[in-house]
Parts: sequence; structure tokens; C-alpha cells
Amino acid sequence: MQKILIFQQNGSARAKIEGIKEFGQGRFIIETVDIDVSLPPVLDDTAPYLPETVAADLVMDFLKHRDLSEDLSLLCERLNIPVIASGKKHTRGKALCPPT
Repeated sequence: MQKILIFQQNGSARAKIEGIKEFGQGRFIIETVDIDVSLPPVLDDTAPYLPETVAADLVMDFLKHRDLSEDLSLLCERLNIPVIASGKKHTRGKALCPPT
């Protein structure tokens, strides 16, 4: 089974997670990282919010904070883990950013 790690803020991926569960027919292991705290507009250090490492076949980024998304993309690039960040425009890392 493929392991998908989903990063979300304040339940932002809830509908997508339910869709994967419903239409994935049990073919995926889904884990989430929830960031449900109020954040300042700029984060100089994202380390308190993101893991040091990631163990997944695919990462999905539903984070709303640009600093978190870009640092997550860089982390996954170093670990050679693909990232899907729909509707975003990253300036760092190699996340796939298809339009929504």
C-alpha cells in the first residue's frame, strides 16, 4: 500500500481525505499532520511546526501558510519524496502545483 502523508491547517484537507478514503478503496495508508494554531504572517523558523524527516511515498500539502509550504517542499525534495500542492505557486522546492 502507498503511504500518503497530508499536511493541513485547520481541517483544510478534510474533504480531500474523505475522497481518498472513499474512492481509494483501501489502497492507501493516510496519515495527517495537523497545524491548528494561529500563526504570524511570516515564519522565520518553521521547525516547530514541521517534522525533521518524513516517511511517506507521497506528501500532499494543504497548508495555508506559504513559509510552511515552501519549507515542506524543500524537506521533501531533500528526501526525494514527491509533493502535490494544488493551486499553489512555490518559489522553492520541487512541489507539483497543478491548478485547482
